[in-house]
Amino acid sequence: MEHHPFTWLSGFGANEPVAVAVFVTVMLIAFAVMVRARTRSVEHAIDPEDGVTVRNVAEAFVEGMNGLAEGVLGHHYHPYVPLLAAFFAYILVANLLGLVPGFVPPTSHFQMTFALGLVSFLAYHVYGLKAQGVSYLKHFLGPLMLLAPLMLPIELVSHMFRPVSLGIRLYANMYADHEVIGIFTALTKLVIPVIFYVLGAFVCVVQAFVFTMLTAIYISLSVSHDH
Repeated sequence: MEHHPFTWLSGFGANEPVAVAVFVTVMLIAFAVMVRARTRSVEHAIDPEDGVTVRNVAEAFVEGMNGLAEGVLGHHYHPYVPLLAAFFAYILVANLLGLVPGFVPPTSHFQMTFALGLVSFLAYHVYGLKAQGVSYLKHFLGPLMLLAPLMLPIELVSHMFRPVSLGIRLYANMYADHEVIGIFTALTKLVIPVIFYVLGAFVCVVQAFVFTMLTAIYISLSVSHDH
């Protein structure tokens, strides 16, 4: 008989990845509500807090996202920070949750990572159309109209593959990371698994960063007026 490891949300059956994804969303909303409560008044917003607090973590995170967005998108990066920050925060928390015994990260399921890739795909096209209007479609035709019949199918295939590649990259890495940690924890129990948990945490951060960075690059290409 096949043995299935215990998970806290196994009662949801095939919908467990969705349940975990909702759980991650609830945690992020709760965190945002706590931060909002700390900065609701002007006095609280101006007065700095000491130590590692919810507000300080949020401020450091926002500053980091601003730096990442500005580095890729230039000085007009502000409209895109909410999306990029949401991607990074959601993927990071979902990834790290997989390090907690009894939880399977939703990012280790392709249907979840493909959905994230699809959101990225739709978002950068919307941003491109908003920034350039109908002229955005020229991106698909290449630098010369003479080459348009050749470039159009190439560009369409390239863009259509982006959400798939984003989803596969995140899914494959997180699935492998979760399986490796599970195997070594079952075999060795103590000491050695700690090494793999540290490496696993590093992989979680890197994969959240890579997904967010690629989305920022796609947005930069879509809103750029240079073809």
